[in-house]
Amino acid sequence: MSHKRIPKRKAAIAAGSVVALGAAAILLPNANASQDGASDDAAAAPKTLKATDASDLASRLAGLLGDAFAGSYYDGDKQQLVVNVVPGDDNNVIVQAEKAGAAVREVDNSMTELAAGAQTLKAKATIPGTSWAVDPRTNRILVTADSTVTGDKWERLESTVRSLGSGMATIRKSAGTFKTFASGGDAVFAGGSRCSLGFNVTAGDGSPAFLTAGHCALAGDQWSDSQGGQPIATVDQAVFPGAGDFALVRYDDPATRAPSEVNLGDRTVAIARAAEATVGQEVFRMGSTTGLADGQVLGLNATVNYPEGTVTGLIQTDVCAEPGDSGGSMFTRDGLAVGLTSGGSGDCTSGGETFFQPVTTALEAVGATLGAGGAGAGDAGAGDQAGGEEAGAGAEAGGQGTGGDQAGGDQAGGEEAGAGAGQDAEEGSGLTHTR
Repeated sequence: MSHKRIPKRKAAIAAGSVVALGAAAILLPNANASQDGASDDAAAAPKTLKATDASDLASRLAGLLGDAFAGSYYDGDKQQLVVNVVPGDDNNVIVQAEKAGAAVREVDNSMTELAAGAQTLKAKATIPGTSWAVDPRTNRILVTADSTVTGDKWERLESTVRSLGSGMATIRKSAGTFKTFASGGDAVFAGGSRCSLGFNVTAGDGSPAFLTAGHCALAGDQWSDSQGGQPIATVDQAVFPGAGDFALVRYDDPATRAPSEVNLGDRTVAIARAAEATVGQEVFRMGSTTGLADGQVLGLNATVNYPEGTVTGLIQTDVCAEPGDSGGSMFTRDGLAVGLTSGGSGDCTSGGETFFQPVTTALEAVGATLGAGGAGAGDAGAGDQAGGEEAGAGAEAGGQGTGGDQAGGDQAGGEEAGAGAGQDAEEGSGLTHTR
C-alpha cells in the first residue's frame, strides 16, 4: 500500500486538540501531593493522596482485603481514599486498610451481592435507555433511565429494582436520551459523521495510531481531517456494542508524528500514561463540539443500553458532552489518560451524564501503548507537533480534538470549528467552567 506523506505542518492529529478553555488553570501545579512523612504514631490516620495515588491504593487494598472489600471512592474535599468493608469476624481487615492509609467505612452490601444485583438487571431489565453502575459512596447500584423509558418499560425497571431488595439499588430518571455522540460536522470525519480523537498511541508494530470511540468506526473505515478530505487514517480494530466502545485507527503515513499530549491551543498537556478511574475523581474532557468540560467520576464498570446495543465496562461521570464529542479524551489535571467519550444524555447547556471507555482496557485490547509513533516522533517540539507556528491560541484552539489541518490551524480555528468555541478559547475560562 502506498502512503501519502503528511507535511510536517499537518503532522499528527494533536490528541484532544480542542478549545483552550481553562488551559492556564489546568496547568497549575498539582495540589495536595501525597504526604509521606507521617510518624509511626499517626500511621493509622488516613493519608492525603492525589486521586491517581488513591486509585493505586484502592487496587492494592482490593486484593489485600479479599471478600471484605466492598468498593472505594475518592473524597476530593479531604483528598482521602475511602474504602468500604463488609463487617465480619475478622476485624483485622479494617486495621490493614487503615494502616495502608485509607479511611475505612463499614457497609452492608458486599461486591458479590452488588454484582449479583447487576446480573439480575442485565437478565430482566436490559431496556434501551437504561444504565447501571455500582456507586461506592452509597454502597448501592445506581440505576438510571432516560426520557424514553416510560409506561411498561418503566414499570418493568422499577419492579426489577424492587426485587433486588431494600438498600440494594437506587433508581433515577434522566431528562435526556442516551445516545452515542457521533455527528456530522467537523473534527475527524468518515462517511459524513464527525467524531473526536482521543489519544495518540503507538500500535503493537510500532506504527503511529490513535484511539477513539468504537461506534465512530460504524461510519466508515477511512478517516480524514477535513469534511470530504483525503483519508489520513484507517480503522484497524473496533469494538461496539459489547465489551467496550473503542477503536484503534492507524495513520496511513508511517512517518506521521503522533505526540502523546492533549492540545490546549496555546500549550499542551503531556500524557505520560493511562490510569484507572476512581469514583469521586476530578476529570476533564475534550471534544470537537463543546471543547473542554470538567466534572467527576460517578461509577465504574457501568452498563449502558444504547439503541444500538448494550455496552459494558464503562466509566459513568457527570461531565457533559454533545454530538461530535464521541471519542474525545478524558484526562486528569496531572496529564493521565483515563477515558474515551462514548455517549450519554443531556447537553452542555442543561447538563447531563456521559459514559467513557477506560483507556487502560482499550490499550490492552488493541495491543497499543501511549506514546508517539512513526519516524521522527521523538524530535518534534510542542509547536511542530501541534502544527508549528500555525498552532496559535486563536487558530488551533478551535482544533477540537481533530487532526492534521486542524492541529495546524487551517481548519481547526476555521469555519467548521465553531465561532463560539473560538470565542471561549480567547476568553480563557477558569478551571471550574463547564460548557
